[in-house]
Amino acid sequence: MVIETTYRVIYGDTDNMGVMYYGTYLRLFEIGRNEYMRARGLTYREVEARGIQLPVTEAVCRYLRPARYDDRVTIATAVVHARGARVRFAYQIRDEAGTVLARGHTEHGSIGPTGRPIRLPPDVVEALAPGEDPFPPER
Repeated sequence: MVIETTYRVIYGDTDNMGVMYYGTYLRLFEIGRNEYMRARGLTYREVEARGIQLPVTEAVCRYLRPARYDDRVTIATAVVHARGARVRFAYQIRDEAGTVLARGHTEHGSIGPTGRPIRLPPDVVEALAPGEDPFPPER
């Protein structure tokens, strides 16, 4: 399952060359992750209310082409792994023409109120709907 969200690059997202700053892509990944969960009927707020936190343990972004101020981009998000105490989200950022600008993933650990790893509850795994990576790297 892939959930898509659109975003318009604002001036504050860019560097002095008018190109979207590299760190902004990770923020777009977060936007995609939040909207993915919301579309699946699960919000971060609800997960945290259950005593589960999902800190990022790994973030990878492959930059292919630049986004620029006022570009409208699509953030495509999917879950490719969710079991035990881990979940991996995959992302693809495209421009309006469908050109892939960036792709990547974030890995999250599932921890409880004491900061110790805990298993993802079965209903959370089911809501996340893990599947194959729809954005494999180009060879």
